[in-house]
Amino acid sequence: MTGVKIAGVGHYTPDEIVDNFELEKWFDTSDEWITSRTGMKRRHWARKDQSTGDLALEAARRALESAKLQAQDVDAFIVCTVYPDYLFPATAAIVASRLGARDKAAFDMEIACTGFIYGLTVASSMVRAGVYKRVCLIGAETLSKLVNKDDRGTAVLFGDGAGAVILEASEKDSFLGSDLGSDGSKPELLFIEAGGSRNGMSHELLDRKADRIVMHGKEVFKFAVNKMIQATDAALAKANLTKADVDVLIPHQANKRIIDSAMKYLGMPPEKCVVNIHEYGNTSAASVPIALSEAVASGRIQPGNVIVFVGFGGGLSWGAVVWKWQ
Repeated sequence: MTGVKIAGVGHYTPDEIVDNFELEKWFDTSDEWITSRTGMKRRHWARKDQSTGDLALEAARRALESAKLQAQDVDAFIVCTVYPDYLFPATAAIVASRLGARDKAAFDMEIACTGFIYGLTVASSMVRAGVYKRVCLIGAETLSKLVNKDDRGTAVLFGDGAGAVILEASEKDSFLGSDLGSDGSKPELLFIEAGGSRNGMSHELLDRKADRIVMHGKEVFKFAVNKMIQATDAALAKANLTKADVDVLIPHQANKRIIDSAMKYLGMPPEKCVVNIHEYGNTSAASVPIALSEAVASGRIQPGNVIVFVGFGGGLSWGAVVWKWQ
């Protein structure tokens, strides 16, 4: 086995910005109410003619530019998303072809907001095992197309965007440890009821907006805090490290109160945590790579830094990866 590193990063978010004051026109809410409960001030929404693949394509282009590589230099493409361009073929295949890499391996991963954490584990394993030299891993979502705009509890939460990394074989290994998990016993806590093989689509389902995101916030909040802590501890233990060794923590940007609670129980100072939820809201599988891309661009992440990526989401699912930046 060889090592793996991140050779390039990039992100893209749509130009249309929906702030909290715009949402005040939709239903009984306020900027203060949303900010105090979520930490969100704005979110970027895709145009009607922009697909998840369009966002993924732009993020991948920027990651390739960061790595000073061409698409043909990459051996495989992975898109993590809950809302692909089509049920099939894979959005990753379309993105790869649009980049000019039509003969490469490509597939999608669907584990909701934990997608990038799972994808980083899978793609890194491929590189470390020598299956591929380089993998382009993308988290991309257009969840604004899936929100129920009559549901104040969820409509304010979600934004659109994409983040990408180029993983590359390396003599030194950046992948230090990973912990993944899932519990599918209560999918209704965070799911979309209609559209799959269990319920399909019907007028009755559409009339009651069963094709939109449903979330039971209180249950998900408690689950999220507990699993972020457990996954972080478990991944650090596998890496033979402690919380004191962590330089930067990049969590899934779902709720500022969830992030704050997890940091408190982990005993980590706030300055170690990357938070951009105020600008983008919850972008699901895109949130961690967008935050990483911004942190790298700002110089917040330096060679030798130990990073913990941690997330949770539908499934229910959770995971953490410990990474040493090169």
